[in-house]
Amino acid sequence: MWRQPKSVLAVAFASVIAFMGIGLVDPILKPIADQLDATPSQVSLLFTSYMAIMGLAMLITGAISSRLGAKRTLLLGLMVIIIGASMAGTQHGVNGIIAWRALWGLGNALFVATALATIVQSAKGSVAQAIILYEAALGIGIAAGPLVGGVLGNISWRGPFFGVSALMLIALVATVFLLPSTPRAPRATSVLDPLRALRHRGLLVTGLTALLYNFGFFTLLAFTPFPLDLSAIQIGFIFFGWGILLAITSVFVAPRLQRRFGTLNSISAALGAFAVLLAIMAVFTSSKAVLAVCVILAGACLGVNNTLITETVMKAAPVERGVASAAYSFVRFGGGAVAPWLAGKLGESISVHLPFWVGAGAVVLAVIMLNTGRAVLHHIDTEPDHGAEPAHSAAEAEAVTVGDA
Repeated sequence: MWRQPKSVLAVAFASVIAFMGIGLVDPILKPIADQLDATPSQVSLLFTSYMAIMGLAMLITGAISSRLGAKRTLLLGLMVIIIGASMAGTQHGVNGIIAWRALWGLGNALFVATALATIVQSAKGSVAQAIILYEAALGIGIAAGPLVGGVLGNISWRGPFFGVSALMLIALVATVFLLPSTPRAPRATSVLDPLRALRHRGLLVTGLTALLYNFGFFTLLAFTPFPLDLSAIQIGFIFFGWGILLAITSVFVAPRLQRRFGTLNSISAALGAFAVLLAIMAVFTSSKAVLAVCVILAGACLGVNNTLITETVMKAAPVERGVASAAYSFVRFGGGAVAPWLAGKLGESISVHLPFWVGAGAVVLAVIMLNTGRAVLHHIDTEPDHGAEPAHSAAEAEAVTVGDA
């Protein structure tokens, strides 16, 4: 899995930097609120604008990539991120940061959807191994983001924004020189292709599962810094521990659980454990120690879920992988857009405990949603290059296929 062409490693490195942007602002949410006189719900719009634009932009990523080619699309995304992040760091009001953070989301959409498809198509080994490599990059980026944000945010809340711009410039240079020119796709993708792909029930169920689980994920990410009420560097280290556990479980634990218990069972168990942790955080919101421990442990649940649900998306429907990724991301980022603002509003208006209860309830609904799609997703655990042992013999698999038809 690790013996990959330089081009794949270059995209993986750029992915690390791109995913740093998700958790980079986490440690500076409270400093921004304090210094710019903003409420938690206002500051949480840094996540909402980023995720909302990112989700909507997923509808056009395939159309752009198929016309420009993967390399040009990746470079365009990186350049947009550099502009959005650097301009966010120059603002003097929270509304300006929110606006430039939205542009950052557009760049991330162009980059992320194209990067996943590029790694899956160009990497050596199976689809599962390529996705684990991608998830490793995601995990490292998510782990490093809060730490870098905490260190730079301890100097100034503007530091993380300028820091990510500099790192993205390095990623852009690496992509220019290490990724060979990529041809345009034989067929130009339509903006409507991701929406058409959602007609496949397996892909729709997977996307809705991710939308619901993202309510819990972004409640954890965007709201927890407020009841923690710690310094930027302290919050950075807590979420660094969360990201490290996420990276380790996504690469080493998820495939083992998949082989032993199957994909859907493993995802359900990981989401169930995450819901329990959110419920504990809802009960013990006033305990900083409990919140910190639960945040770190949640990384294990999210690492397993991210790897297995991403692989499920790539195989859930008979459509091009780039289209599947765009359709899935369009749906799931809805949860990422609504949850941060809703958590902040509930926390400041009703109760500091309520956002975690809402997050836990949404994750429970995600488990229920996933299991409603077992009939259309059962084939995931029967494919030869999947991590799990085949659930059926060849004769049984043929009978299942005929029965479905």
